[in-house]
Amino acid sequence: MAGVTDLGVRIGLLPVGPTNSVLDIPRVGLGHATVVRDEPPPPAGRGIARTGVTVLDLGGDSWAAPVPAGGAVLNGAGECTGFLTVREWGLIETPIFLTSTMQVGRVYDAACRLLLAEQPAIADDVIIPVVAECDDSYLNDSRVMQVEDADVAAALAGARASAGSGKAPEQGSVGAGTGMMCLGFSGGIGTSSRVTGDGFTVGVLLMTNFGSRERLTIDGVAVGRQVPGQDARRPGPAGSCIGIAVTDAPVDSAGCARLARRIGLGLARTGSTAHHASGEIFLGVATGLRAPRGQRAPAPPLAGRELDDLFAGVVDAAEEAVLASLVASPTIVGRDGNTVPALPVEDVRRLLAERRHG
Repeated sequence: MAGVTDLGVRIGLLPVGPTNSVLDIPRVGLGHATVVRDEPPPPAGRGIARTGVTVLDLGGDSWAAPVPAGGAVLNGAGECTGFLTVREWGLIETPIFLTSTMQVGRVYDAACRLLLAEQPAIADDVIIPVVAECDDSYLNDSRVMQVEDADVAAALAGARASAGSGKAPEQGSVGAGTGMMCLGFSGGIGTSSRVTGDGFTVGVLLMTNFGSRERLTIDGVAVGRQVPGQDARRPGPAGSCIGIAVTDAPVDSAGCARLARRIGLGLARTGSTAHHASGEIFLGVATGLRAPRGQRAPAPPLAGRELDDLFAGVVDAAEEAVLASLVASPTIVGRDGNTVPALPVEDVRRLLAERRHG
């Protein structure tokens, strides 16, 4: 699978983790269910499907042992169920589910059923699953609810199976990222990680669906204005990015919110301006202070300048995760023949090399 190293760049100063992904955080898993089909349009068939589900699992039973979390919004033209509860309580009680805008209800329903089957006590207390979305309707026929319960179950099972595997996850146009486009090219799922001087790991997971080609910037070079080809343009302003920063460091809810906020700095480096109709919604999650439900954290949190390396790691990992989503994605043809091209990796690498040696 192609990676950011294929571009010949190194983002930031901190070292990456073994898989350069959120899977470098112990017990964390990432799984996908990709929904691709080509059928006649409704009512004869289900139309063109370019969508799916991606699940970030935090390990174990998140209802029985919630995880400290916080949120931040750069621009709020989007949806993330459970976001208000996370910000109010400072805890997250479910895996994080990603999908397309019109599939949020389907995924939410399926998540409730799956988690209730695993933890019957939820019925006496209820949960609000965290489900976040981006709009893939340029490529995916959103007149049909393309995602089924089985897709959500498969993505969750895949996430749990991936934890501790030591294998880098699939990225790009997979799972929830199947129909996404980023900075004029095919985008989707991207992830990266960094290891701090104190030995903590922080990873960032993105679902990229924002920006225009002329703003694409890689390692400080305005690549988008120089690569050949036309921009893939959706009708009207659109775009979003869902971001999750996850770390094994002992960080409390306030610190998690601060980590989440730094994701926007990484996006800005690649060309995001968080325009009017975009939804940049971010979560920060930290497993280092996880405790059984109703019990206090086992240790004091990092605070103040102790967070600085984690901040740097989030910014660098977010920047690299955008690039990872681009490099891994092929050209996608969707509904009505709408086409989003792949990033021309060889052209970009040549431009970056010329800049370095020019």
